[in-house]
Amino acid sequence: MSSHWLKPYMPRSLYARAALILVLPVIVLLLVVGIAFLQKHLEDVTGQMTRAASREVMLISTMIEDAETQQQALASIRPDLQALEMKARFLGVNEQPEIGARRWYDFIAPQVESELYARLPNLAAVALPSSKEARVYLKTHLGLLQLTFDRRRLSPAAPHQLIVTMVFFAVIMTTISFLYMRNQLRPITRLADAAQAFGRGRIVPYSPGGAIEVRAAGNAFLDMRSRIERQIEQRTLMLSGVSHDLRTPLTRLKLGLSMLPEDEAAPLQKDVTEMQSLLDAFLDFSRGAAEGSTEEVQPDEFLRQIVDDAKRAGHQAELIAVEGQGTVMIRPMAVRRAVENLIGNAMRYGSRAELSLFLNAKSMRIRVEDDGPGIPADQRTEAVKPFTRLDPARNQNQGSGVGLGLAIVADVARAHGGALRLSKSERLGGLCADIIIGR
Repeated sequence: MSSHWLKPYMPRSLYARAALILVLPVIVLLLVVGIAFLQKHLEDVTGQMTRAASREVMLISTMIEDAETQQQALASIRPDLQALEMKARFLGVNEQPEIGARRWYDFIAPQVESELYARLPNLAAVALPSSKEARVYLKTHLGLLQLTFDRRRLSPAAPHQLIVTMVFFAVIMTTISFLYMRNQLRPITRLADAAQAFGRGRIVPYSPGGAIEVRAAGNAFLDMRSRIERQIEQRTLMLSGVSHDLRTPLTRLKLGLSMLPEDEAAPLQKDVTEMQSLLDAFLDFSRGAAEGSTEEVQPDEFLRQIVDDAKRAGHQAELIAVEGQGTVMIRPMAVRRAVENLIGNAMRYGSRAELSLFLNAKSMRIRVEDDGPGIPADQRTEAVKPFTRLDPARNQNQGSGVGLGLAIVADVARAHGGALRLSKSERLGGLCADIIIGR
């Protein structure tokens, strides 16, 4: 049988699920023991004791049947009252049985009363005001007879004590278990926080701890983090080195071309310029999300500065909306490069760029929209891959790039624990690019 219907009702955190696993058996055990005790033991014992007390009350009731006055009746039963440890008196003409309020936790009293009414046909009322005293009122030919005796002769003393004791010690043991469980789950929480921070481009101090299995997972995470950092560093050094070494021959080519006549050097100069742009893109891609250190920034001021710089460069860019407040932890240089790439693409394929900022408790979203031709839905996955060039019709105005602009943006977003999402702009009709970064 499928258990998918149960998932919406299950807690999501590990601590809550562990608490449920710990508490649920305790509750079930208390219910089973409590019900078994009440139905199998306490009710049987109470029935036996109540039947015995009923026989004694019937004996007293029978002995006063031949008495003509109340004084004679009391005198005739006085020896038996002493033997049975009971007290008796007749109520006055206008006196009513004093029942009183029953204790709320006296859950065995209803069974006692039902047993007495079933076995004493002349019973008028029953009073069980405390755990030490019981009163029964009998109808006789001389009036209402009140018999007072020890309540413990009808049922076990304080029958609720077992349940109270079980609940008390269950709460104590559960509290101790919760404290121990929290200490056991803390290393897992620390490991999850370190992994989440690393996924968002931050390195937080972490040392393995806890049980053997948790320590093994922590050591594996540290090894994985070290390998990823080495690979990123090696990729950056390799691309930076290659790009840097190629700048020297390009500079010599530019110098040689400057000596040639303009009509002969123009085509070659164009090729050298394109190679220079390609090298610049390689350097940007090699630096990628690893550029700079993580800092806490005010995102609205950060975006306004980028927009102001774009306007000074002659681009028609504008920050049109800011929703939410707060700060975020990002690599400012890397995110700036990603946003500038999107603005540059918007200017290359369209005439204007509009930026929006949306902040909530879990994420930050930077949206850049343009009025260009956009990217078809079936090509958006390919568009974010390195060195991918789309249909030339998209670039009919400015000439093609090197295919690294969106790849750099996607790399920066992933390094911050987020993603780059492409869609159609509802406002301008062109491309809508969302950089989503976790907070």
